[in-house]
Amino acid sequence: MEDKVRVVIAEDSVLLREGLTRLLTDRGHEVVAGVGDAQALLKTIDELGADGSLPDVVVADVRMPPTHTDEGVRAAVLLRQTHPQVGVLVLSQYVEEQYAVELLAGETRGVGYLLKDRVAEVREFVDAVARVARGGTALDPEVVAQLLGRSRKQDVLAVLTPREREVLELMAEGRTNAAIARRLVVSDGAVEKHVSNIFQKLGLSPSDGDHRRVLAVLTYLNS
Repeated sequence: MEDKVRVVIAEDSVLLREGLTRLLTDRGHEVVAGVGDAQALLKTIDELGADGSLPDVVVADVRMPPTHTDEGVRAAVLLRQTHPQVGVLVLSQYVEEQYAVELLAGETRGVGYLLKDRVAEVREFVDAVARVARGGTALDPEVVAQLLGRSRKQDVLAVLTPREREVLELMAEGRTNAAIARRLVVSDGAVEKHVSNIFQKLGLSPSDGDHRRVLAVLTYLNS
């Protein structure tokens, strides 16, 4: 048997979380913590880091409370930035290309994206966890197939998060930042940050001035 790896599981379904824990511990690995939301995950990793006992890998659901949209993958991306030595394996009900692209952006060492159905193939799942923990990569075949099948135009917008795409869609409707903030029930500052990220990811530099908003919308309409 391969050396034991230390795992933190982030999954809001108690039943699935306990099931994953059992699968891993039965095969000699150590689940050091199990949490039900992204904030608890980030807090747990920070606490373990402060104690000098970071896990080898985090297994996290893409969608978690409170909105069940992208909390899990957002936390995973943040962990890859703040604790690059910790492997990250995300689980999803189905292939969500936006999330996969963002997770795989940059360094692909110690990262994985699997469909939850893959958990039923116990040995494959456990091997994937161990592989990511040791700095390898574990990508679901369905994820690979869909990413390879995208067109170049789709690639342009694939770098945006789901929320950034929402903001861009509302920009395309001609809404101001204030109107977008009201529609999404977020602060004006949050919208400004999303817009700034959109410009940066689409390669629209400040030298483009006020035309950046128009160019961003044209990119969206042509995708």
